[in-house]
Amino acid sequence: MFARILLVDPDASNRTDWEALLTNFGYKVSSVENGKAALARCAEIQPDFVLIEGPLPDIAGFEVARQLKSDPLTHLTPIVLILTGAVATNACRGTSQDIDDFWTRPASRWEAVNRIQSLMHMRTYIDQQAESVAFSLARSIDAKDASSAGHSDRVREYGAQLGTSIGLQEDDLAALRLASLLHDVGKVAVPDSILFKPSPLSAVEMEVVRQHPVVGESICAPLKSFRDALPIIRHHHERMDGSGYPDGLVGQNIPLVARITQVVDVYDALTTDRPYRKALASEAALSVMESEVSRGWLDPSLMKQFSLISRQSNFPIRKQVSMIADYQC
Repeated sequence: MFARILLVDPDASNRTDWEALLTNFGYKVSSVENGKAALARCAEIQPDFVLIEGPLPDIAGFEVARQLKSDPLTHLTPIVLILTGAVATNACRGTSQDIDDFWTRPASRWEAVNRIQSLMHMRTYIDQQAESVAFSLARSIDAKDASSAGHSDRVREYGAQLGTSIGLQEDDLAALRLASLLHDVGKVAVPDSILFKPSPLSAVEMEVVRQHPVVGESICAPLKSFRDALPIIRHHHERMDGSGYPDGLVGQNIPLVARITQVVDVYDALTTDRPYRKALASEAALSVMESEVSRGWLDPSLMKQFSLISRQSNFPIRKQVSMIADYQC
């Protein structure tokens, strides 16, 4: 995947020169002419690097940087500001804490590219360390209880099979696999007394559980390699009728890959032991899920396809029980 650079420069000719140079080095460049446009474009493309040159006509470059650094999606994004002369001297006094590098003017644009590459390498290293922490947190959730061990791996396997069977593109499959491993990382903020409660949760306790997709998204948001997984992490507990959480999305407004993850997540939850009930056999779990389709919770077309491939793929059969209890998370 090409690194994305956002170029902010009010000078159209200058922007053209920068675009040509950076594109030559394999970067995907998006350019805007002012601060407001920069903030809007950052929200849209979540760039890997932001280069701001010259005084902007509407918002000071330092203010643009401050707002970007306060956003979890761009908190770790390297930001470089290029200013010259007296403007640079006055601007940088006590206001450079949100700027990763401050240039008065590189001796050449080639030098600038070298500096950009150095900052990008540093960001990559930071991301790799943070990714390791995020994956460790996610694994710790699975490992907390023997009955849920391997949950994320099974969700990844089932999700990949379902996604492949409906012709999901490779980029979406990659995001699905990644999100499957991280979808419950937000449960790190849920107390064990709630996670392992052997009886139904109270309304207050359920509200704590309902926050885990939002917490998970906030944990993963600063990492560029996770950006395509964020909608899946946030929305894998939405329901087709809008009764899900955290945003109450309805129908096709729920991202397709999140709907896939929801189906396979429910299946694995039903076919493994949980503190509040024993595992269901595969056929019993599919029956419960089909009833949830009729209630307007699960995507009917995905559920139909999943029922087909789960039987063809000989998914693990769990011990049959006589009483079906609701799964909670």
